[in-house]
Amino acid sequence: MSGSERYKALKGMHDIMPPDIYLWQRTEGIAREIFSSYGFQEIRPPVVESTGIFTRSIGENTDIVEKEMYTFSDKAGRSISLRPEGTASVVRCYVENNLHTLPAPQKFSYAGPMFRYERPQSGRFRQFYQIGVEAFGSPHPETDAELLSMLRHFLGRLGLRSLHFQVNSIGCPACRPAYREALLGFFSDRIETLCPDCRRRYGQNPLRILDCKVERCVEMRKGAPAVTDYLCQDCRSHFERLCSLLELLGISHTVNPEMVRGLDYYTRTTFEVTSENLGAQNTVAAGGRYDRLVKEFGGPDTPAIGFAIGMERLIDLIKLSAEHRPPAPEVFIATIGEQAVTEGMLLAEKLRISGLWVETGDPVSSLKSQMRRADRLAAGYVLVLGEDEIRSGKIQWKRFADSTQGEIGLSGVCDFILNKA
Repeated sequence: MSGSERYKALKGMHDIMPPDIYLWQRTEGIAREIFSSYGFQEIRPPVVESTGIFTRSIGENTDIVEKEMYTFSDKAGRSISLRPEGTASVVRCYVENNLHTLPAPQKFSYAGPMFRYERPQSGRFRQFYQIGVEAFGSPHPETDAELLSMLRHFLGRLGLRSLHFQVNSIGCPACRPAYREALLGFFSDRIETLCPDCRRRYGQNPLRILDCKVERCVEMRKGAPAVTDYLCQDCRSHFERLCSLLELLGISHTVNPEMVRGLDYYTRTTFEVTSENLGAQNTVAAGGRYDRLVKEFGGPDTPAIGFAIGMERLIDLIKLSAEHRPPAPEVFIATIGEQAVTEGMLLAEKLRISGLWVETGDPVSSLKSQMRRADRLAAGYVLVLGEDEIRSGKIQWKRFADSTQGEIGLSGVCDFILNKA
């Protein structure tokens, strides 16, 4: 068996390489810039956590916990898991480090890998990456609206268009029981037509039937009671205020009563951003409120809200929807002769110290071969340095983009390139 056959990435895992990595870096940089302008500070929780952190927060009867988590026993016999999502880890961090003692709201962002053992498909992997934010301490719909506005700002900066914002309220512990009973009644004579997962959900958490993607379940839930018809006055006022703020901010949105999200910790506001360019798996970002979760982790009663963005789908969408060009060297130095190679190395270092990306030609390759490589790299300027240039104290330059060329004194090369680059 050859090495190429033996050593492959695990199914559902993938390498991120140039030129895609430049899109990832640009996207993450824009996220940090915009999130920080809204007061979100980055934190970096560990990738591995105690399994109980996820079973408690996500819900033991969710697909993630039952089917999709990577869970192991360590040498001490403790059950540990690779994190399947980011919110639970951030909440654990918030409670463990007593961050509630700081002035509210406390706002955090994170980015990194998550892990779920599910069937790989377009835009979805077993190791995947998310960018997310969490805001603690504010119960007000103004915070919800600000989060959605920040999300729109971020996606807009990436050049994305044709996005759809969907919002809903799934109520609170005061009004959820009545809605649960209404769902149980609606599905009571349809149980046998539901998929096995939804038959199980019927007795455990019937709201999650509304989140099922199986075609027959989607058909069977048509006409189901709308959660927005069962909201208590506080939840209704909160949701109406959110929708009016979105109108005020010019955020076009639709109310989707079936959008409950797949995790048990959500309360009140839930939202998704979808794209018409991604096919069936069309969710770009999603989130909502989880006002009870901090208390369930042993902290004080703390309202909170957040969202997460799948990086793989986001990058796919950027490729489809926005103009993007991988970065290229600003300068390529082609050299002819041993002395020119030495001088070229010194010149390259001067330019690199100035912050430019500089590539140098292979010392034993012909000038034609070096120029061909510079063209393939899409270098901004090519500098040609040989014995004649060293004797004359001048260097030849060429710019592929517009076919301009000329010569410049060796002592002025750095200033010339820095003024042009």
